[in-house]
Amino acid sequence: MREYLVFRLYGPMASWGELAVGEQRASADHPSRSALLGLLGAALGVRRDDEAGQQALSRGYRFGVKLVATGMPLRDYHTVQWPDIPKKFAYRSRRQEVRDKEKLNTILSSREYRSDSLSAVAVEASPDAPYGLSMLADALRAPVFLPYLGRKSCPLALPLDPKLGGFDTLKQALDSRDDEPLVPGFNLNDDETWPGDIDLDKDRQARYFWDEAMADVGMDATLQLMRHDQPLSRRRWQFEPRREWVYLAGGKQ
Repeated sequence: MREYLVFRLYGPMASWGELAVGEQRASADHPSRSALLGLLGAALGVRRDDEAGQQALSRGYRFGVKLVATGMPLRDYHTVQWPDIPKKFAYRSRRQEVRDKEKLNTILSSREYRSDSLSAVAVEASPDAPYGLSMLADALRAPVFLPYLGRKSCPLALPLDPKLGGFDTLKQALDSRDDEPLVPGFNLNDDETWPGDIDLDKDRQARYFWDEAMADVGMDATLQLMRHDQPLSRRRWQFEPRREWVYLAGGKQ
């Protein structure tokens, strides 16, 4: 039996970044490893410029994700003002960046989001994890920095509601929250309409995702994905590829 920390992610919009090429900012339909590490780091108060702290988080935890509702795709078109990049100094604030109007350039950006998506996340700690799962649970209940769903413009719509438990398999951990209503009056197993008029079909096909290093998952992988979401350096904004296993579960959940 292994111990997992299980919480849920739901919001009106989420953006789980994929490889960004030019003006295109794509989003996956389920949380990336880098986004989940960022969420834990924000809750714990690990600053973005704390390279050692960020690396310790990356080494210390593994994730399993159950995508309960994929949500609706949403694309937003942006024009962003950005200054020329100076060679001898760094801007300290956004206000300083836009102060000199003559040096501003306009960048075009098309950004993808998922609207009304719902995921369950199970966290497993490695032996050298910098924080225990109980400490993570406390941080998620009272975060130091505001957590969000991939982008600052994507706030949580409901509390994370983290819970610790021992389970024989990862699948049991991810399924353990199925019978709990997210809000009073709405239960995934009732013939109710999801808030926001999105119908969660009982016969939907749930999707499970997990790190390659995780054991005792209780599922045979249907396929595997390669995702570039393993943080290599937060300071240089570098990521490396990671193998992710996927199980597609048919029938009633």
